[in-house]
Amino acid sequence: MADEQTLDTQNPEAQAADAVAAGDDLAARVQTLEEQLAAAQDQSLRMAADLQNVRRRAEQDVEKAHKFALEKFAGDLLPVIDSLERGLELSSPDDVSIKAVREGMELTLKLFHDTLARYNLEVIDPHGAPFNPEHHQAMAMEESIHAEPNSVLKVFQKGYVLNGRLLRPAMVVVSKAPTTLPPSIDEQA
Repeated sequence: MADEQTLDTQNPEAQAADAVAAGDDLAARVQTLEEQLAAAQDQSLRMAADLQNVRRRAEQDVEKAHKFALEKFAGDLLPVIDSLERGLELSSPDDVSIKAVREGMELTLKLFHDTLARYNLEVIDPHGAPFNPEHHQAMAMEESIHAEPNSVLKVFQKGYVLNGRLLRPAMVVVSKAPTTLPPSIDEQA
């Protein structure tokens, strides 16, 4: 019993030291757990943001796929439209023998244009407009005293835009300022 009393008298100090050590250990453990919790919450927020970004990109990809699905098909139809337009340009509207054929070509071309417009395919016909390198391809430059410099004089081939995206640029001839001025009339002579 005396041994127990001796242990009890030494025990309060040991118990206090153990309590302080246990308190420090608990505080360190609580801090470690709080850091782990903060890291897990941060990781969770990052994963949620990544998932939201993946969904947004997927939605944009699907939207672009729907919007530009007809791009290749429409591009393959453009030479047909060009041929119909050239046929109309080269045929005479006064020739009675081809009047029915010409009317059929005009109706077919109108049907093509209406169908393309329904699918947001717009024609670029820049005759007389200022040259725009984003939608026009300059094939040649020609001096002109009648047109503003850098304006479109002739259109070799019309361009097309599908839903705001350039499908084919318009091939054009661009005006430039004359190098020599035309002779002026001498009114005093």
